[in-house]
Amino acid sequence: MTVSTPMLVTFIIYILGMVLIGFIAWRSTKNFDDYILGGRSLGSLVTALSAGASDMSGWLLMGLPGAIFLSGISESWIAIGLTIGAWLNWKIVAGRLRVQTEHHNNALTLPDFFTSRFEDRSKLLRVISAIVILVFFTIYCASGIVAGARLFESTFGMSYETALWAGAAATILYTFVGGFLAVSWTDTVQASLMIFALILTPIIVITAVGGLDDSLRVIEAKSLENLDMLKGLNFVAVISLLGWGLGYFGQPHILARFMAADSHRSIRTARRIGMAWMILCLGGAVAVGFFGIAYFQNHPEHAAGVSENGERIFIELARLLFNPWIAGILLSAILAAVMSTLSCQLLVCSSALTEDLYKGFLRKNASQKELVWIGRLMVLVVALIAIALAANPDNRVLGLVSYAWAGFGAAFGPVVLFSVCWKRTTRNGALAGMIIGALTVLVWKHYGWLDLYEIIPGFLFASIAIYVVSLMGRAPSAEAQARFEAADVEYNTH
Repeated sequence: MTVSTPMLVTFIIYILGMVLIGFIAWRSTKNFDDYILGGRSLGSLVTALSAGASDMSGWLLMGLPGAIFLSGISESWIAIGLTIGAWLNWKIVAGRLRVQTEHHNNALTLPDFFTSRFEDRSKLLRVISAIVILVFFTIYCASGIVAGARLFESTFGMSYETALWAGAAATILYTFVGGFLAVSWTDTVQASLMIFALILTPIIVITAVGGLDDSLRVIEAKSLENLDMLKGLNFVAVISLLGWGLGYFGQPHILARFMAADSHRSIRTARRIGMAWMILCLGGAVAVGFFGIAYFQNHPEHAAGVSENGERIFIELARLLFNPWIAGILLSAILAAVMSTLSCQLLVCSSALTEDLYKGFLRKNASQKELVWIGRLMVLVVALIAIALAANPDNRVLGLVSYAWAGFGAAFGPVVLFSVCWKRTTRNGALAGMIIGALTVLVWKHYGWLDLYEIIPGFLFASIAIYVVSLMGRAPSAEAQARFEAADVEYNTH
């Protein structure tokens, strides 16, 4: 396969730009607070775009358009569920979490916050939540590395082994060097690239087919079912797809963006920017897959790549419809989606190992400089384990990614919601909710009861457990309730 020089040059410029941002962020990283949360200095725009980019991985430009292309518009229910869930997360959790973490010992990580919020002297909450983060995110990181490797493999004809290292190296470098600021600043660039690609591509596809009316006629002629929102779906299936939105309340890499905002007052503006970005990106991804049906129906001679793998729809359209320089920019958007999520996940794993385990148990009095370097070392350790898992792309561990989202959503989501909304929540309630949420997801996934997505029963049972166990036990101390109330007053003072 011949490698397009303009495409290669575009990729190299993009990757070097991301690494350069990492080195600029290095100069702004003075202590561990800077490395893990950027010194809580993110403005509205960076908070919004960084939260969006860290959320949307390669799934946005490959998985979702591919599902729409193969099955029609009925696959878009998941996008609707995600949009509702993200909006509720911004509205209910974002500002409250920003204030509560600051009032509770200036917590830098979710396990750190849970420990302070619930006065957990046993540190059991810290250990269990850190383990949940490490297990699920190492698997998540492996899937991101596989997605990056597949992109390099298909675009440049590399061997899978070479593509694995090529795809992972740049992300590891800028995360290692610049920490949270590098990740957030690069996320902002990557989010801009993703929205550019997802707005431009469907417009050009529709134009290539002959306009909107012609495109719809071709899609309808191929199969009316492509236009049916309920094609092959019953009530449980629709609820399961919408249920994906529940996952947002418990995703550590997204919640970290809220904690890093410069003020809870920035959150309102960030919410508007973030939701506008998300709706345009999801709409664009759905449109790429949907109108791609019309394009390849009219040009079956170009359909070999998408017939083999529907998830290549965006890659194939970018190659066929744009000159190589623009195609290079558009394909860099896929790399941006992969890198933005992978970098956040590496950093969250590093913070769990450094703040919650190393500092929490081994070196309570470690210096700031030592913690930053341990944090950097942990980025490398997690990355190397993820690369080892990704070395065999057919490894069954990658199948776990499908419910890592549900695992986080059910284990952490209800605990986060209760911790910022209800002062009567107790440590035992939080612990019961975390364990029951995680176990429900694992058991429900195994047995597949009712064909219902496991996050829904997991989230429900965890919430009931938190409420019931909290009421059964002694109320939190007067000091804990006073801290909660002080944070609540600050949040409500605009």
